[in-house]
Amino acid sequence: MHPLCHADERSALLQFKESFTINYSTCRFFYDDYLPPVASWTLENSSCCSWDGVYCDKKSGHVIGLELINSCLYGSINSSSSLFQLVHLQLLDLSYNNFNFSRIPSSIGNLSKLKYLRLSDSFFAGQIPLEISRLSKLSSLDLSCNSHPSSCTFFGMFSFDPSSKRLLELKRPHFESLVQNLTILEELSLSLVNIPYPVPSLLANMSSLSSLMLTSCGLLGELPTNIFQLPNAEFLHLVQNPGLTGNLPDFNWTSHLNYLYVMGTGLSGEIPASIGNLGSLEQLSLGFNNFSRFVPPSIGNLSKLTVMALSGNSFRGNLPSFANLNHLASLDLGSNGFAGPIPFNLMNLTRLTSLNLESNKFQGPIPSSISRLKNLMNLDLSFNNLSGTMEIDSLHVLKNLTTLSLSFNKLSLLGKINSSASFPNLMTLSLASCNLSEFPQYLQNLDRLMYVDLSYNNIHGLVPQWFLETGKETLQNLDLSHNFLTGFDQSPLVLPWSSLLILKIDSNRIQGLLPVPPLSTVSYIISNNSMTGEIPPLICNQTLLQVLDLSKNNLSGQIPECLGNLSNSLSILNLGSNNFHGTIPQTWTHGSKLRMINLGQNKLKGLIPRSMSKCAMLEILDLGHNQINDTFPFWLGTLPELKILILRFNKFHGAIESPYFKSTFPKLRIIDLSYNDLVGNLPSEYFNSFNSMKITDAEQLAYLQADISFNMGPTNKMPAYLSFPMMARDYSNRFEGEIPESIGTLKGLIALDLSNNLLSGHIPSAMVNLTQLESLDLSLNKLSGEIPQQLAQLNFLSFFNVSYNNFTGPVPRGNQFDTFLNNSFEGNLRLCGNQLSRKCEGPKAFLPPLSASTDNQESGSSFEFDWKIVVIGYGSGFIIGVVIGRIVITRKHDWFLKNFGIRQPKASKGKKK
Repeated sequence: MHPLCHADERSALLQFKESFTINYSTCRFFYDDYLPPVASWTLENSSCCSWDGVYCDKKSGHVIGLELINSCLYGSINSSSSLFQLVHLQLLDLSYNNFNFSRIPSSIGNLSKLKYLRLSDSFFAGQIPLEISRLSKLSSLDLSCNSHPSSCTFFGMFSFDPSSKRLLELKRPHFESLVQNLTILEELSLSLVNIPYPVPSLLANMSSLSSLMLTSCGLLGELPTNIFQLPNAEFLHLVQNPGLTGNLPDFNWTSHLNYLYVMGTGLSGEIPASIGNLGSLEQLSLGFNNFSRFVPPSIGNLSKLTVMALSGNSFRGNLPSFANLNHLASLDLGSNGFAGPIPFNLMNLTRLTSLNLESNKFQGPIPSSISRLKNLMNLDLSFNNLSGTMEIDSLHVLKNLTTLSLSFNKLSLLGKINSSASFPNLMTLSLASCNLSEFPQYLQNLDRLMYVDLSYNNIHGLVPQWFLETGKETLQNLDLSHNFLTGFDQSPLVLPWSSLLILKIDSNRIQGLLPVPPLSTVSYIISNNSMTGEIPPLICNQTLLQVLDLSKNNLSGQIPECLGNLSNSLSILNLGSNNFHGTIPQTWTHGSKLRMINLGQNKLKGLIPRSMSKCAMLEILDLGHNQINDTFPFWLGTLPELKILILRFNKFHGAIESPYFKSTFPKLRIIDLSYNDLVGNLPSEYFNSFNSMKITDAEQLAYLQADISFNMGPTNKMPAYLSFPMMARDYSNRFEGEIPESIGTLKGLIALDLSNNLLSGHIPSAMVNLTQLESLDLSLNKLSGEIPQQLAQLNFLSFFNVSYNNFTGPVPRGNQFDTFLNNSFEGNLRLCGNQLSRKCEGPKAFLPPLSASTDNQESGSSFEFDWKIVVIGYGSGFIIGVVIGRIVITRKHDWFLKNFGIRQPKASKGKKK
């Protein structure tokens, strides 16, 4: 029997209800006849103690608990709310509602009897009030998952989106101020609260803590190791805090830890052998940290483990024995350096439902005893050195498999399982680089397939008709790239997979007309084939398409105007290296999401459409190798994100006028205007505006790759939209005048190529400021004077060419200059130096007079020279501003030389040191 309800508390509850809208769309959990708790709060039912979600003290009748989880409440809450009249509350749970980004009211501190305060996943925002620290009787405090968009599962913390914006923050007061009075706290969850500070050491003194959840908080600094040694700790969840550092401590036998999650942090060192003391541990996740060396054998003593995840570290060597882990259901050791054969004792873990050994160095055959693991649902052995011939039939006993990945080993898969019953539950199949010569017939009629990867195999001929029926309603991701396919059996006009999101058929030999992907498609990549004909009009219906890559085919006709209209969905449009003609579409619109447009290497004519200036998110624009006849498009300088502009090999003409705007091309890093008809002086005003070329701090420099997520394949090569072809044509610009001193402000330059122009005057002394420079080409100009000795201070300079100018005096000595050969300086008859046939003999060394024959620039490039040496470099004729930090030099140097032409031909490559 319910106690009597106090009238003032009933009134306060009704007022609280009336201050919100009951909006079912805000409910996290909902079904047809679902009624939120507040639905029972009515005047007709006067006993508030009988209302759903309301708990009263049996003796006093006061409301002591309010549990309104998932009550579909929508609206703001403030300090004047009638809620705070319920001063006897001990439990307040408002989780899984929508409080419309309002702050947690400071009046919460008036509820001094609260023991349980739970406000998770309810769209509270702003600073957490200091008044919560007054609630000294709190046993449980949960402010987690207040993010936008909502990123947690219902009643759970194990599935969240790290990209979600944190709404709550803990800055003033800081972390320590909040918890210093909460001395009897048992549960603390601040996941997805923004806390950009160290974890306070006093947490390690809160001996009553049994559960601590600090997921994705932006925590910094060293983690107090005593946190792991809290005497009553059962659940520690420190996930996705990359700024946290430290080591794991020694663990003792008295620990009560059941769940230890330390993932995505900066913790390092070794796993201590004492981890074997954690006899109560059921789930251990140490993935994606900086742990190294060997996994201690004592980890095999954790006999209660059901989950072990050590992926994404730097562990190496052989695996210890897991023979005693009889309860293990999930084992994830991916992305480490484990080596040796796959241990046979793993095959005795018959409760395993998930086994992930991907991206290691395991070798030898796949044990045939893997067939014992009949509960397996997920098996991933991809990216190892496993070898041998494997009968796929040996796996058909694994009836529960939903995911099978054997990609990128040294395996040869054999066997033709004709019955779809062999893998009746299969949803994901990844068999890339498995020496397949035909489509696996066991895929026929599988009605749950969502992901199929058969790339990098030896599959020849047509895609069979039966495969077009496979996963017809379920398939979402299909990768058939890097095979020898020539087309589709009964070539369909529209491909049949109605749920398809990602389709990769690139790098085959497909002929004929371009097939149209289904309307669901987000990414369509069919580049590097032999497709012919025009782009079919049906492509214009693809309103969800984000990536369209038709490059490196033989497609022709005009580019459909409708592709400009698709720019509200498209992020990448790559039509390069085809035979398209006519003009560029005029239909680019405001709100465009395009980040890359590549129309290079076609036969396009006319002007660049002014509507391209509406593509405010554009980062890469390649119109090179066409027949565009226009003046320099200064108006593109208004694009705030443009990083790469390629206009080479066209018919751009006239002088480059001074910029019309104060800030022009603010993020430009690469510009190539070579092989056009541009004239006049180098535009020094633009150099002053190229702010991104002035950055030298490597931590501020983003890698030159559009941040678009789509599979680039296992070779980890740069995507095609950053690989610009290099060709040789004697069609260059005629810039004249002096090199402006303002070029010295571009301190982030890695390559500077001003070759083959009519430039005169001296090398500006400001060039000594280009401390990141790796390549400098000033050849084939009319430059004169001495080469500044200060250039020898450019320690990264690995290519230097000033040939065929009018330089005089000695070649600089020291550092890199001592490695440059004669070809770097030839054609300057008044130069002397150790690299040259003419040595310098004292301060007044003999220098021959200039003659008409040495002035090779009188008519531009009339001097007969090997164009393949001079012009093969990327961007010859103007300037390349490449600002991608030292990561290019240290990690991607070979790629950089290949694709961006900081070249070192044998004739002028430096001597080996």
